[in-house]
Amino acid sequence: MATQVTDPLRLLRADRDNARNAGDPWADLCVVASIGPDGEPRSRVLVLRELDDQLALFFNASSPKSEEFTRSDSLSLLIYLHALKVQYRLTAAFCTVDPDVVAESWKLRPSIPRKLDWLYETRPQSSTISSREALLDAIDHIPETTIAPDTACGCILVPNEIDRLNLDQPNGVHDRRLYARTANVWHEAVLIP
Repeated sequence: MATQVTDPLRLLRADRDNARNAGDPWADLCVVASIGPDGEPRSRVLVLRELDDQLALFFNASSPKSEEFTRSDSLSLLIYLHALKVQYRLTAAFCTVDPDVVAESWKLRPSIPRKLDWLYETRPQSSTISSREALLDAIDHIPETTIAPDTACGCILVPNEIDRLNLDQPNGVHDRRLYARTANVWHEAVLIP
């Protein structure tokens, strides 16, 4: 009789739901690592979205991360759910989110991030500006809209490896498991923490 392997994406979804219910401010966030133009690693906190049954990241194409993501066929993500004391490390391939889906999702963004996306049309994300006041003034002059700029984009994550570390064990020995996907089938291995 074959052993049934836990679906790590379903487990991640349940853990994120439990963390949200516990008020964990990191439940919807992740740290994404990429390679900068100088070959050095870069990391940043991004909102990790659920798009149907898939994980997705939305961002602006003017951001340096957009170009950095093209330096590799995969991304490395770290998710730490403090309320549960659970860490996930994902290695994921990625593909582009349909622009119509991006446009619909973009409407749900808060006002300031929407205005910033439009500001990036003339002042790319991470570029310099003379002062904080100049930034606030520029944002104030962007009209409210629910129409996404062409630079709004996103990627669907296709994890092929998920390392889950549960630090909350009564005996103090962390429970660490590696889930690797081969031919669309997950395989589970227990790792020494």
